[in-house]
Amino acid sequence: MDIYNIQLPKGKRVPVLISSPHSGIGFPDEVKAGYWPEMINPPCDTDFEMPELYNFASELGITMISANLSRWVIDLNRDPESAPLYNDGRLITGLCSMTTFEGEHIYRNEGPDDQEVQRRLETYYWPYYQKVQELLDDLKAEFGHVLLYDLHSITRQVDAISKDPFPDFVMGTADGSSCDERLTKVMIDNFENSEYQFQLNHPFKGGHITRYFGKPEKHQHAIQLERSKDIYLDSEERHLDQEKIKSLRTLLKKNLEDLIKVTLSL
Repeated sequence: MDIYNIQLPKGKRVPVLISSPHSGIGFPDEVKAGYWPEMINPPCDTDFEMPELYNFASELGITMISANLSRWVIDLNRDPESAPLYNDGRLITGLCSMTTFEGEHIYRNEGPDDQEVQRRLETYYWPYYQKVQELLDDLKAEFGHVLLYDLHSITRQVDAISKDPFPDFVMGTADGSSCDERLTKVMIDNFENSEYQFQLNHPFKGGHITRYFGKPEKHQHAIQLERSKDIYLDSEERHLDQEKIKSLRTLLKKNLEDLIKVTLSL
């Protein structure tokens, strides 16, 4: 099973790479038997339809990489040493999660031991990171600056993380350290002037991908964009809602067009 899918740009390429690390639903044969079958068909903690939501990106010249494996196999947006990303008491699912965000056990056995976690890191995790860096380096060599745009979604309310409902969109920049402030301004201008609720770096400030790849001093910028699933998915939060995404795609497309312009001018 391929661990990621790459969509090359159809239009003239630009210095933006989209990453969708949580949209995969695959389980390799060597690990699949360890999970409760009813839990993984499909796994609920998935950023469903994210690449499809951005199906216009290739026409803008954007390259996209998306994970094929479920985050329950290995979470590509967690620290490889399992260091916590937040220290405010919220639930943080692990590198190899044992439960859902709601606390339901996903394994029919004890789950992966340390040796198996290391195998998954070497087999599934680091190859994704290596490919992301390879794609970024290639774009940076051509354009000078490059932007990684990391996509995520979450159920509107997860009590284990916050007692309050999440806003429609949360932009994460690792408290301003992962990208040039001009890119942040583009996001703020686009989303705060839209019909959607928008917050910066709260309650999410970017996961490990944003923090790892965001190196503005090396002309490599990273942004995480989290969104509530109910703004683009159906009532079961599995499939795109075609009515909801009409105006949403207009906003997302304009935002990316503006980000491209700024990245090219850096």
